Amino acid sequence: MLNSFFKASVIAVYLLALASHLVAFPGQAGPIVQTMSVALLLIHALECLLAYRYIKLYSGPLLVSLVLSLLFGLLHWMPLARKAREAALAQAQQ
Repeated sequence: MLNSFFKASVIAVYLLALASHLVAFPGQAGPIVQTMSVALLLIHALECLLAYRYIKLYSGPLLVSLVLSLLFGLLHWMPLARKAREAALAQAQQ
């Protein structure tokens, strides 16, 4: 539930940044939202490099996993990392 809220929040930032090109936002809100969205994308791009070993564990195509990581960052790859850690722990206990 909380994960969905954060994903919706990230999508809202991206949509507001796009909308700020079409509609005048009050004050300096437009450039601020645009800067936030670019910062999110840059941070998530760095995350893609650092968490690639988990990103490639996604059950779908690698490209889809990379796009999801660029959009959502750790909200996408952290569950994959947790699942890999649990699988490794279960295998070590056998």
